[in-house]
Amino acid sequence: MIVPLLEVRDLRLSYATDRGEMQAIRGLNLQAMPGEVIGIVGESGCGKSSLALAMIALLSANARVTSGEIRIKGRDILGLSDAGRRAIRGRDIGMIFQDPMTAFNPVLTIGRQLIDFQHSLKISVSECRARAAAMLIRVGLPNPEGIMSRFVHELSGGMRQRVGIAAALLMRPEVLVADEPTTALDVTMEAQIIHLLRELRHDHNGTIIVVTHHLGVIGELCDRVYVMYAGEVVEEATVDDIYHSPRHPYTKALINCDPAHLDEPVRSLPTIPGRLPDLVSPPKGCSFAARCPIATSKCVEIDPPRVALSGNHAVLCHEVMN
Repeated sequence: MIVPLLEVRDLRLSYATDRGEMQAIRGLNLQAMPGEVIGIVGESGCGKSSLALAMIALLSANARVTSGEIRIKGRDILGLSDAGRRAIRGRDIGMIFQDPMTAFNPVLTIGRQLIDFQHSLKISVSECRARAAAMLIRVGLPNPEGIMSRFVHELSGGMRQRVGIAAALLMRPEVLVADEPTTALDVTMEAQIIHLLRELRHDHNGTIIVVTHHLGVIGELCDRVYVMYAGEVVEEATVDDIYHSPRHPYTKALINCDPAHLDEPVRSLPTIPGRLPDLVSPPKGCSFAARCPIATSKCVEIDPPRVALSGNHAVLCHEVMN
């Protein structure tokens, strides 16, 4: 029996705020098998980055996991000590951060940091430097010695993102989390980073989790997709099913907002009316009901069931059964 490399079970996570506990993740379940590329998609504020940070146990001080498990190779990282969590970062799970400008120390050279990242390998500094240079070449950066002598502010956005990918791959983690890996890039550089990640998936023996609001990135890279809304997974399916047979109204709305679906020029891009619910006081029933074009009185009052469709396709919705 193949064991998931990454498994999230009934995760509930909240943040302490001046107004009370903000419930960022509410009963989320997720699995990633060896060799899979998993996409997590949703609009800003849906809990994607909170989930990514929870996976690598790097939550902010005001965050609190109230229940659930995050298992990497069968081991629940939430039950580990701080030292135990530090031991798995890099080796078992690595992360490409959303903003590479703030992911690196601004007063240390890139080379110094890439060498320090390998401290647990117990090898010489020269070996660490050689491994770092080889990885920079692997991610498409020529003149690695020149790159390693620079500080992060001396690199372009695309170079910083490639260095961030190299840093995440240095320890060859079995689970690689990429949090919005193309957000800060122009269209040309975005295409290059997507191409690089597509190449890396063939060399990577574990699983890659791509967190994004960009459906094009999901379509280019992923095998399966989890669609998040207000801290919950509202639909999970293969990429083909998400694009060609979406069943949740929110998934359909996200796809309709993609400019690539426009047949002719328009003055205003399509949007989803309304706004995300206040997760300090989540609404009864379906969290998307206030914005949903097919919502009924049942949707407003009763929590939606998880409906299993064909294969690995599942939807959190009352109306999908009709």
